[in-house]
Amino acid sequence: MRLSHAGITDVGRKRAHNEDAYLLLPEEQLYCVADGMGGHASGEVAARLAVEEMAEFFRLTGRDDEATWPFRLDPARSQDENRLLTGVKLANVRIHERAQTDAKLHGMGTTLVAASFPKGGETLLVGHVGDSRAYLYRGGQVRQLTEDHSLLNDYLRQRKLTPAEAETFPHKNVIVRALGMKPAVEVDLVREELRDGDVVLLCCDGLSGMVPDPHIGDIIRASHGDLKRAAQTLVDAANQAGGVDNITCVLVAASR
Repeated sequence: MRLSHAGITDVGRKRAHNEDAYLLLPEEQLYCVADGMGGHASGEVAARLAVEEMAEFFRLTGRDDEATWPFRLDPARSQDENRLLTGVKLANVRIHERAQTDAKLHGMGTTLVAASFPKGGETLLVGHVGDSRAYLYRGGQVRQLTEDHSLLNDYLRQRKLTPAEAETFPHKNVIVRALGMKPAVEVDLVREELRDGDVVLLCCDGLSGMVPDPHIGDIIRASHGDLKRAAQTLVDAANQAGGVDNITCVLVAASR
């Protein structure tokens, strides 16, 4: 399977600076989006650390089969699954350690959604923490692959909110799981077998919170495989809807 990619980030219309970061690492078939949080510029630091640590770990393990891994492998997981989970957990440790040693960065954190494409791009692995999302566009339809680690989603899963109440929920931005908040973190993992023509979208809530899922699918469909065009149009749509947050997305297309 051949993979093509595009990524873009935009400050949006309301924020003074951009606390998002993204990673395109095609030589290791790794792609990430991180949405930082914290006072001043600390969210930006956390997001940048997340993608840098992911890149460093994947480069190290990609060129050195004997490299030491910092966590014990899960025997129930494949080598590729363990590699992705370990990268995310290592990023969490680095962010947490940095926040503990620098008072200006205390309390910083970040979401992270990371996509790896082992086995020649035939398989998609997604590791994520927080409310940044992965979507799969297939056959004209878009489907969310990840589940938000947010207070709003917790309420929805417990059926404590109606759709109308969810729309006006006052704590939509409260994240219940993020990198850097604790010494250890639970990472969700999704596995999907890819088909010719699939497009994977990674994005922060500055996009998913502003552009409805069906419209996201319409934009990808209308791009006719031009991923740079699709990425820019997605950002434009979020800004047209208000652009209340930073907007970041990465698109990866699979073709034979």
